[in-house]
Amino acid sequence: MLGTMIPFSVLDLAPVPDGKTVRDALRNSIDLAQHAEGWGFHRYWLAEHHNMPGIASAATSVAIGAVAGATKTIRVGAGGIMLPNHAPLIIAEQFGTLEALYPGRIDLGLGRAPGTDQRTAHAMRRDLETSSERFPQDVLELQALLGPVQPGQVIRAFPGADANVPLWLLGSSLFGAQLAAVLGLPYAFASHFAPDALEQAIDVYRARFQPSEQLDRPYVMLAFNVLAADTDEEGRRLFTSQQQAFLNLRRGMPGKLPAPVDRIEDVASEAELRMIANALSCSAAGSPATVRAGLAAFIAKHQPDELMITGMIHDHAARLHSFELAMQARNALASADSVAATA
Repeated sequence: MLGTMIPFSVLDLAPVPDGKTVRDALRNSIDLAQHAEGWGFHRYWLAEHHNMPGIASAATSVAIGAVAGATKTIRVGAGGIMLPNHAPLIIAEQFGTLEALYPGRIDLGLGRAPGTDQRTAHAMRRDLETSSERFPQDVLELQALLGPVQPGQVIRAFPGADANVPLWLLGSSLFGAQLAAVLGLPYAFASHFAPDALEQAIDVYRARFQPSEQLDRPYVMLAFNVLAADTDEEGRRLFTSQQQAFLNLRRGMPGKLPAPVDRIEDVASEAELRMIANALSCSAAGSPATVRAGLAAFIAKHQPDELMITGMIHDHAARLHSFELAMQARNALASADSVAATA
């Protein structure tokens, strides 16, 4: 069965399309979040990236606050905060503040990567090697700062203490899967751009999971690209913006989100096309029927507890339409499940 049906959520990188501004991108994110809430998406996450002209969510906590303030019921959070960039106390204070403003709606996903290149990481006054090695200890420190104040505790987060904001671990390798399992935290895998270790990471996480106060059983959320349109041709054309953006990043030339092209083959070499196809293999681009089939196959194969939908689309109206079609696909799969269960 396809999950009965599992929740669908949104991962938003707040893309800045060519010809648009950061202000446009953030307003688009707020608009998408409001629509996503109405369509029934479970949570809405923004991601931390730095020194990237095409991504407007660098000040992730600020962007989360704007989205949470413009919505009412959908959970809002970070997918994620790159903890090596920050002192745990600062993140506890930021997310304690968000939880105080929007109680019961805030998530905190944590990643170990810097979310940028080495030069930019150094510009943030971070020692990449030391910060990454300290990640498990930083997660525990942050968890303690967001939990109840202990007797004799000297360093406390105000706001933050006893906020108990749910923590998630993010990853694209076995390290995150192992740490999430040991700590008994939910695990989100970045299959939307780094799928190589997907199956192994899920297996390791589920096999080694240890229950915690936050979570009594493994909980896996997988990311999946959806570029949905009324026809297969238009869906594939929309996908070329994300493909070009990924290619530009790999070429060391990150920029704003490019407009779509008719043929990605005209702007990439054969080797680059193979690289893109592998990195973005967890995707469905096309008509509602094509997207529904792609989602069904992915869910059936990997059995996630939740699916996080993303899609870098140049035109905002087309982006809204794509997410709406993704939710319609989810509902169609749920209906098919229901019919199959009663047959």
